[in-house]
Amino acid sequence: GKNVSEVTVESIRRADITLDDVRIHPETLAMQAQVARDNGNPQLAENFLRAAELTSLSDELVMGYYDALRPGRSTPQQLIDIANELELKGASKNAELFRQASDVYARRGLAAK
Repeated sequence: GKNVSEVTVESIRRADITLDDVRIHPETLAMQAQVARDNGNPQLAENFLRAAELTSLSDELVMGYYDALRPGRSTPQQLIDIANELELKGASKNAELFRQASDVYARRGLAAK
C-alpha cells in the first residue's frame, strides 16, 4: 500500500487511498501474535493468527463465515463443511475453530435444526 504519511483525510477524499492501501498484512498479524504470546496472552495470539489466515479471502466470504458462526444459523454439518473448505484454502486454524464450534453448538443446542 501507501506510506502511512500518505494516508490523510484529503487523500481519501480524492480517492488516492483505497481499502487495499490500508489493509493489514498477514505478516503484521503474525508479529502481533508473537508479541501477544511473549506477553503471556496465547489466546490473543491465536486470534491474530486466525485473522492472518483470513487476509487472503474476500470480505464477502469472511462475512459469510462470520454469519455462519452465529448461534442458530448453521447445522453442525454445515460448520464441518465450512471447516473443510477453510482447510482447502490453507486456513487450518480457522478450520479448527469451525470444527470446535460444530461440537460445542451441537452439545449446547446452539446449532440450527
